[in-house]
Amino acid sequence: MVSKRQPKPIRTVTRWQLIATAALMLVAALVWGLEGALSAALGGAINVVAGWVYGWRVSRGEARTAGEALRTMLRAEAIKVSLIFAGLLLALSGYKSMVHVAFFATFVITVGVFAAAIAVPDVEENKTPRPAGDQ
Repeated sequence: MVSKRQPKPIRTVTRWQLIATAALMLVAALVWGLEGALSAALGGAINVVAGWVYGWRVSRGEARTAGEALRTMLRAEAIKVSLIFAGLLLALSGYKSMVHVAFFATFVITVGVFAAAIAVPDVEENKTPRPAGDQ
């Protein structure tokens, strides 16, 4: 099976989520120490993984009709929600030294970042310069 490259919006949003998670890990480490940084990392990782799997599932679809495309997107969304629920359950029950503020702040911010995928164009940038007269 040949793996297709993730669509540009998913790659871009995953990068943004990783940057936001890293920045919030640094803040949490300064405020709460190692436990805060790990809590922030868990909060961000849940959405990074779920978003990446969503993009992977959507990009695998070879929809020929609008209905098939919608079914693929709904399945991908169901998988994403299931992964988020499982990740929250595992993190909150498994990590006893959780700093909840750092965890939930990073979680909520990375959810918001994923929602920004709608603003990312799905075309690769054309690197050829435009003639001076074409504005």
